[in-house]
Amino acid sequence: MTTQTRKVEVPQGWEAFAWKWMRYSGVLIFILAWIHVLIQDILVGVYNIDINYVAGRWHGGFWRVYDFLLLFFAFSHGMNGTRQVLADYIHGAGARRALNWILLIIWAVVVVIGTVAIFGFTPPAA
Repeated sequence: MTTQTRKVEVPQGWEAFAWKWMRYSGVLIFILAWIHVLIQDILVGVYNIDINYVAGRWHGGFWRVYDFLLLFFAFSHGMNGTRQVLADYIHGAGARRALNWILLIIWAVVVVIGTVAIFGFTPPAA
């Protein structure tokens, strides 16, 4: 018995990138979110988190970058999923293009606001 193999040409482009992004960002979100839950909810405890805790945590750059990555990957993943679901219901090429632009603008605004909140926050002096 012989085994046949066939070559499949995988299309490259925006949709292929978006498909891969969902997989990679999903894994990263899973890891980042569970580390966040472990630290904030289990080790520290939600009742012990206040502005002073956040200020102390954000005095260094590591936790700011960590929180930014969590925001970036989670919101990108969610907006890409929203785009894919809405594309099932919007069939016109022009309407899909408009949808993609609208979602991109919403994504950019929210990420910029989140970035300003994370990196622009000045912790109060202790």
